[in-house]
Amino acid sequence: MADVSADTPAASAPDVFNAAAHLTAARVEAGDGDRTAVRFPAGSLTYAELTDRVRAVAGALRTAGVRPEQRVLFVMPDDVELFTAILGAMWAGAVAVPCSTMLTGRELAVLVRDSRATTVIGGAAFADALTEACAGAPDLERVVLTGTAAPVTAPGVAALTWDGLLASGGGGGTPMPDPHPTWDESQALWLYTSGTTGKPKGAMHRHADIRVVGETYGAQVLGIRPDDVCLSVAKLFFAYGIGNSMFFPLAAGACAVLEPSRPTPESYSRLAAEHGATLFFAVPSFWGPMIAAELPPERFATVRRGASAGETLPARMFHGVRDRYGFEVLDGIGSTEALHIFISNRPGEVVPGSSGFPVPGYEVQLRRPDGSVIDGAGEQGMLYVAGDSVCTGYWCRTEVNRLVFQGRWMRTGDQYVRGEDGSWTCLGRADDVLKVGGIWVSPAEVETRLLEHPGLAEAVVVGVPDADGLDKPVAFVVPRDAGSAPSPAELVAFCRDGLAAFKRPREVVTVGELPKTATGKIQRFRLRARAADLVSGRPAEPEPVV
Repeated sequence: MADVSADTPAASAPDVFNAAAHLTAARVEAGDGDRTAVRFPAGSLTYAELTDRVRAVAGALRTAGVRPEQRVLFVMPDDVELFTAILGAMWAGAVAVPCSTMLTGRELAVLVRDSRATTVIGGAAFADALTEACAGAPDLERVVLTGTAAPVTAPGVAALTWDGLLASGGGGGTPMPDPHPTWDESQALWLYTSGTTGKPKGAMHRHADIRVVGETYGAQVLGIRPDDVCLSVAKLFFAYGIGNSMFFPLAAGACAVLEPSRPTPESYSRLAAEHGATLFFAVPSFWGPMIAAELPPERFATVRRGASAGETLPARMFHGVRDRYGFEVLDGIGSTEALHIFISNRPGEVVPGSSGFPVPGYEVQLRRPDGSVIDGAGEQGMLYVAGDSVCTGYWCRTEVNRLVFQGRWMRTGDQYVRGEDGSWTCLGRADDVLKVGGIWVSPAEVETRLLEHPGLAEAVVVGVPDADGLDKPVAFVVPRDAGSAPSPAELVAFCRDGLAAFKRPREVVTVGELPKTATGKIQRFRLRARAADLVSGRPAEPEPVV
């Protein structure tokens, strides 16, 4: 074999980039040290104080034995401990893995084992779930718990309190003054998908991905400014939430507000007023109840812009928020895999009911089932996206990686259509689209019509086969006022008046609330199971013939 070493230049070292330093120390160097970076129930931290706290957490993790690229898994409420722990782990070169606080111990156990986490840090309120989750985890070396009581651990696994951990790397120990020399391609953050329809998958994100979403959606769509105050209904364990409450505000020198409690329209409207929130982030399952609550508009007097993701924002909700509370909500579509939003409406250019337009820095396209690209408007297809924040793949999921990640393109699993005006509209997940009487029906279209009824706060349409195996649309609705809910017959007639008759729901079920994941997405599989009991065994209705 020929020796080519003499003719091959030495590979240059990659440029050092650490996302945690980019969000903290870099702001101090830019002159923002005295600006407030984050507020939380017990106080606040300036950028200089936040940077010092992150250095202390990173030093504590290193002293405890955490090494670069090892996974540190978090099950903690949105408060200063989680905020600084995520940044501290990345500063130390480890991989932060924030997980939903709504998961059971059994569900968390899957993530602890799958991620091969060496360290788990949890909130005291989740001690029992963590005891179950960490039992027998083969790679686990230490468990840390906030509060005064140390966690219950298996033999050989160190048990620490949060204060005890910090004592080793804080004032009494050795803070880590400089960030670990990671680079763009280094792993920084893993986010697990909700797993509502299958085994959870860990989307692996680089340090560079965090910078990218700030430069694209954060700067060019939100237009975030140093004087902004960000308040997010979505929590830090959610890709949407960590962008809203950490990546965007810190990248711009703005301020984030953390709230550990369960979001309600009443509590969050008061938080918006108390902190003078200027950017308010939520999901459709929150916007609807917020409109129905008819809160005092002055609570949102400082909000200049809202954002929505997770599910399609119905046009009625866009108009409802704007008309009552005085600000636009920019709906968009993002994903855990892309880290944040890649198609979004833009200020002053909102197309209600649509996801808007591609975010600068991303490419999107529609493909037919045969893989050919759809160039024109009006034809639905599978949505694909390409952009620099798309994850490197799912951890240890070879088969699904080959399906989802195709070269630089990612298959989203969403059915979309492009309008004549260039806007993109979601028709639902690929497995949600129904074929009723031989005609394709989008549940999103029927849901949009139902939500035009003034008596409804939320609506979801699912399809289930009847006794003959034919799809039947079934609507689950949440009324604005339980005491005066519209009747099923009234709602079916309302749909007939605004849609082709074959698109109407065959059943309408009134419920007090809809089942949702920890990130606010509707658990359609649970509704399908309930709907199946309603239509099973019934004779088929005549349907239109195409």
